[in-house]
Amino acid sequence: MNTTPENTTVPLRAAVAALPAYVPGARVAPGSGAWKLSSNENPYPPLESVREVIARASGEVNRYPDMYATELVGAIADHVGLAPANVVVGTGSVSVLGHVLQTVVEPGDEVMYAWRSFEAYPIYAAVAGATSVTVPVTADGRHDLPAMAAAVTPRTKVVLVCTPNNPTGPAVHAGELATFLAEVPREVLVVIDEAYLEFVRDPEVPDAVALLRAHPNVVVLRTFSKAYGLAGLRVGYALAPTELASGIRSASTPFGVSGIAQQAALASLAPGAQAELMERVDALVAERNRVVEALRDQGWELPETQANFVWFGLGDATTDRAREATEAGILVRPFAGDGIRVSIGEPEANDAFLKVAAAWR
Repeated sequence: MNTTPENTTVPLRAAVAALPAYVPGARVAPGSGAWKLSSNENPYPPLESVREVIARASGEVNRYPDMYATELVGAIADHVGLAPANVVVGTGSVSVLGHVLQTVVEPGDEVMYAWRSFEAYPIYAAVAGATSVTVPVTADGRHDLPAMAAAVTPRTKVVLVCTPNNPTGPAVHAGELATFLAEVPREVLVVIDEAYLEFVRDPEVPDAVALLRAHPNVVVLRTFSKAYGLAGLRVGYALAPTELASGIRSASTPFGVSGIAQQAALASLAPGAQAELMERVDALVAERNRVVEALRDQGWELPETQANFVWFGLGDATTDRAREATEAGILVRPFAGDGIRVSIGEPEANDAFLKVAAAWR
């Protein structure tokens, strides 16, 4: 008879034992017919040209991939206008964030971020041995950068700026971020997390690459998971000053990005694929705008979203409203006690959700 070993005589690190659990978006049960609007995924399948590359690359999975993703790094560098030495790839931007923190954080350092923001931040800060310092977002879901600047202490090592902010949606503006960077000491690393960059249409947002060029304490995170529709392959990257990028590269998992993932991301950066992908992004942005307008017509007051999701600050009603959505065949992402994030999906899924939202009112 098989037995399951449950206990260990080796104690866990206190920081690990106390980690909050990362809660993924609910998955659709086979045959349920439910719509999944819980994970901020691109609802479109990969481009045909990318699928063909994936199929070819699958024949080489018996071989280790290029550990440094040389070809992909070069293509990303060309895409953003930097040198390959400034690019580090990893298994999604969240994994790259972990390597960034491992590179610069010493035990007892502080990592600051807005809250509520990306729920992986407290996990990766704790794993790196840091103390989390959170600054509440404003009533309209925005980063309070003046308050964050005022909260910097001699122990602050990293500040995380998620823009657009997940899960609330607003993006930071160029002027406020420039002021923030001028106030933050140069030895404090400012990580600009742009996982949803391609969905932004706000003309006041900053050029993060230009900020990286101007400030030696800036790192930019981006991903192929959202707009590029490669969430299942896990490819993200950091843009950083050369010396820091070298350190992040050293802390990264060897051979972390699979050969299939490298080839799919590379194919997605091809000019023809880029044009086709951005057409899809434009369609998703148009659909986002349609959904937001319909919700406002229902009477909802929502934070301005520049991402591919909308945020409902429902407070104590969150769990009940999420259950009602599930019963109606719509999977959303609840954050107990705070609110619900709803991804923009297929038009049919969005229409179904709008009926649920009307019932909530």
